[in-house]
Amino acid sequence: MSRVISIPERIRSKLEKAGYGVSLHGTVEVCHWTKKSLRNQGVCYKRVFYGIDSHRCFEFSPAGMMCHFRCIFCWRPTKFMRIIDMDEDQVADPDEIMFRLELERRRLMSGYKGTPSIDKELLEEAYIPTHYAISLSGEPTLYPKLPELVKLLKSLPTTRSIFLVSNGAYPGMLRRLIEEDALPTQVYISMNAPNKELFRKIVHPMVQNSWNRFLESLDILSEMPTRTVIRMTMIRGLNDDPSLIGEYVELLRRANPHFIEVKSYMHVGYSIDRLEKRHMLRHEEIRAIAMRLLDELEEFEFMDEYPPSRVAVLQNMDRYVDRWID
Repeated sequence: MSRVISIPERIRSKLEKAGYGVSLHGTVEVCHWTKKSLRNQGVCYKRVFYGIDSHRCFEFSPAGMMCHFRCIFCWRPTKFMRIIDMDEDQVADPDEIMFRLELERRRLMSGYKGTPSIDKELLEEAYIPTHYAISLSGEPTLYPKLPELVKLLKSLPTTRSIFLVSNGAYPGMLRRLIEEDALPTQVYISMNAPNKELFRKIVHPMVQNSWNRFLESLDILSEMPTRTVIRMTMIRGLNDDPSLIGEYVELLRRANPHFIEVKSYMHVGYSIDRLEKRHMLRHEEIRAIAMRLLDELEEFEFMDEYPPSRVAVLQNMDRYVDRWID
């Protein structure tokens, strides 16, 4: 077997200083909302919308810092993103990746037991995840063993749900998930622009035909036999103009997702080097965009909103599924 790909030491060092756990080509993080939930100070909007336990969420990527997009709103250090082929004989197997990242996650949480504000009962539960969010840093569909990884997670007795977040650049992997019966509970595709020109301006793709690949992914999403979501990140002055609603609607109809999450760009992490605070939208503005979409998408209804995260969600009643994941 060839040498397994690893995140370079200089990048690893920066990630660890930022609170990540890193092992080989994988990354894991105990996110802001997991920490707040352990203190009984709030929950993630995924809890509010779908019933996910924030304190038992395992957020990770099997392709840490490997992404062929350099989105200007990304809170990760995109200057380290690079073109890389994750050949099957150069990546770790899913069981090894998960074993290593589980140790990293426990290490990140090791100091919590001595913290007075931490709910000790919730902390004990948090050590046994029920939800896996395959997102974080990097594009997970680059990992060639993703179907095997999803199957592994589904086989764990405590797993309740698995979310996969993708930029849609690799429709072939989305097809494999269907063909190999390895679909997560919920699949997200990020829609950050309504047309090719804005797409190139906002996501800065480093691969050819990225717009066409994205469109192909929308077509696949429309037929996926699992829960599907389009996540729209709105950036003031770039992709939030009311005149763009018609183009968004056309793409949303093409994807025909179960849910649409409309969310503001947040001025955090490394994105502050590329954008300013003024690029964030107020929650009221996000809600207004959602309502304008509803004016055109008669099959959708307003489902819920979560002002702390500046996000609103619409539900497709023609493809109705219970919002609560059991």
